[in-house]
Amino acid sequence: MTGHEEIEAMLARTAMGDRAAFGDLYAATSAKLFGVCLRVLRDRDRAEEVLQDVYVRIWNRADRYRVNGLSPMTWLITVARNLAIDRLRSDRAAARRIEPDAPVGDTETLADPGPGPEAQAMAADERAAVLECLGQLEPDREQAVRRAYLLGDSYAELASAFDVPLNTMRTWLRRSLMKLRECLAQ
Repeated sequence: MTGHEEIEAMLARTAMGDRAAFGDLYAATSAKLFGVCLRVLRDRDRAEEVLQDVYVRIWNRADRYRVNGLSPMTWLITVARNLAIDRLRSDRAAARRIEPDAPVGDTETLADPGPGPEAQAMAADERAAVLECLGQLEPDREQAVRRAYLLGDSYAELASAFDVPLNTMRTWLRRSLMKLRECLAQ
């Protein structure tokens, strides 16, 4: 993986319209950002479409990234996650408008494009670590984190569901993510 400073430099050059830097940025980060999109959308084709939108957004807004000592990947992942969640929400809204008797589509069986056994084993280990760390959160915080970052619920939806003010929900999520980061770093 490319280093923190290199990605920041690529972003700075991309902000100035440097297509080569943008290509380098794509090569260095696309696999990670695709994983973020795929995790949210759970559909390879939709994740690929959203990934294209992610890089269009990065190209158009690279000048908005500010060097602040934090990882530039955090900014890139946030862009990807937000666009994937937006897509998930728009797909849900569209699904509500579909006629119940409408044909679903082709039912052909395709080869499984999923990860192989080694990748599955590694993912299982990572999943176990994340689940263990989630279990260390207070139950309501754990549920809020799951709904926000796995199901795509908005802050407003969560605040309403947990009957807390919007800023309280934001604080819950921010502090919970900090606890998760600390736990996973151990």
